[in-house]
Amino acid sequence: MAVLLAKLVVAYLLGSVSGGLLLGRLRGLDIRRHGSGNAGGTNALRVAGWRFALAVVCIDVGKGALAAWLGAWQVGGTAPVDPEGAAAACVVAAAIGHCWPLWFGFRGGKGAATLVGGVLVIAPAHALLMFVAWGLVIVSTGFVGLATVIAAVAFPILVAGQVALGGDATPERVAFSIATALLVVWTHRANLVRLRRGEEPRFERARLLHGRRAR
Repeated sequence: MAVLLAKLVVAYLLGSVSGGLLLGRLRGLDIRRHGSGNAGGTNALRVAGWRFALAVVCIDVGKGALAAWLGAWQVGGTAPVDPEGAAAACVVAAAIGHCWPLWFGFRGGKGAATLVGGVLVIAPAHALLMFVAWGLVIVSTGFVGLATVIAAVAFPILVAGQVALGGDATPERVAFSIATALLVVWTHRANLVRLRRGEEPRFERARLLHGRRAR
């Protein structure tokens, strides 16, 4: 347990290295002062363009994947804690670090990209289906926040479907999927409120299906 606790602390500190804030600092830019005020990839795209946003997303996804690897890594060849459970716990810790980063005054992003990095390592097939769900919502509505929430909520649904079909879904994966969905819904709660009020901005260039209907 001491090793797991140490891993969780390291994962949180790793998650606190926010791609948007780190790269922004190198450019003399704090993206939290612009756009939506968020430190994630979507606001990075709005504020500084796609190249900057791509670099931000790569860092944030990468640290989630690294946290999963850290959790699954066996110290001294022993595994007193289930490797998948430890990996999932470290991914959640990294996502918490991304949302409330120690290095940046506890004001970070919303954790989705970091969680995606972890899901890619722990459950890659589910990650692919989640990405499909995210993409379908984006091209049909243009609401990035809604697409992210739906993709996250799809994770425990997919795991439940796997269980119902007799697949091998561990209790740790079930817990991880639920924790992922809850954290994403919580960090996107303002998006959902704005969506209900009709005030949520759209990413119009991504509304490919809407564009085809308009023609």
